[in-house]
Amino acid sequence: MTETKPFPPPGDKAALEAGSVLTPRFGPDGTIVCVTVDADSGAVLMLAYMNAESLALTIETGEGWYWSRSRGELWHKGATSGNVQKVVELLTDCDQDALLLRVRVTGAGATCHTGHVSCFYRAVPLGQTAKDGPVRLEHVGGERRFDPEAVYGHNH
Repeated sequence: MTETKPFPPPGDKAALEAGSVLTPRFGPDGTIVCVTVDADSGAVLMLAYMNAESLALTIETGEGWYWSRSRGELWHKGATSGNVQKVVELLTDCDQDALLLRVRVTGAGATCHTGHVSCFYRAVPLGQTAKDGPVRLEHVGGERRFDPEAVYGHNH
């Protein structure tokens, strides 16, 4: 991996909203939220976080890199599963505190570690009330594209 240089600090509101320099507004933990969508269908694939190093690596390599907050380490999406995210476009929002990646996924085409195309494979039916019991989920994500145990082992 290459050594990364920090991004310049965010400027004033005009620079953030209309400037031509990427100055991401990382949060107190050093991360910025990133929504990743399928470049062709527009379907939301995942939500993750990037730090300065993972953002720089994403820009440099054209592949999705993230910061795993739970593991406290860089995460090259697809390095283990073969479902690498090839970045088509990287967008930032108006005040540069959120990112949007448009990607095409290689391999089996699954982004989620569960083997599903998207991490958002369950829906919450609206209109449920407390008298109905626990809020139910409905599976809407299709079949798995790969077996997570075969790819990651038992403790994925």
